[in-house]
Amino acid sequence: MSGEQLTPFLIRYGYRQGAFPMTMEDGAVAWFQPKRRALLPIEGIHVSKSLAKTIRKQPFEIRFDTAFEQVMRSCLRPTDNWISEEFIQVYTQIHKDGWGHSAECWMDGELVGGVYGIALGACFCAESMFHLHTDASKVALWALVNKCRELGFQIVDAQITNSHLSSLGSFEISHEEYMRRLEEALNISTPWSSGT
Repeated sequence: MSGEQLTPFLIRYGYRQGAFPMTMEDGAVAWFQPKRRALLPIEGIHVSKSLAKTIRKQPFEIRFDTAFEQVMRSCLRPTDNWISEEFIQVYTQIHKDGWGHSAECWMDGELVGGVYGIALGACFCAESMFHLHTDASKVALWALVNKCRELGFQIVDAQITNSHLSSLGSFEISHEEYMRRLEEALNISTPWSSGT
């Protein structure tokens, strides 16, 4: 699939095979199937004392799907981006088609944090997140996982683990175990995966 133009159909096909795309330094799109897959606990992310305090204070207005493209663009970094303009266009179309979703934190009318991803059956693949205010991305992810649980999702895929995700409770499973769980999840429909 590497080198092919990204389309919603190709994205759906790739994710159903347990793969996900990233833009490389030369602008080409490569697909990855890691041997170890990072998942977030569907019962909820790990909430530290400081994050719990932020959640109790409710400094953010939490919204879903009101600024999908803006969340994606906010996830762009000055360097080492795996998100390209092609990604933004295709995933925004997926959002319009009903299976791309975002969780957003707003403060005083400004988007200050968020996370976006795609829904395939009862599997939600979280792609990237950002924050402009302390804890905003964590609160968005907390809200996203809670929403996924409410909607009947079985898996929240975080793809590749890192120290930040580990602190939020992510855990790894083998590729084989991921594919077993994914196959089961793809047979279940949720309100967020209606476009697939």
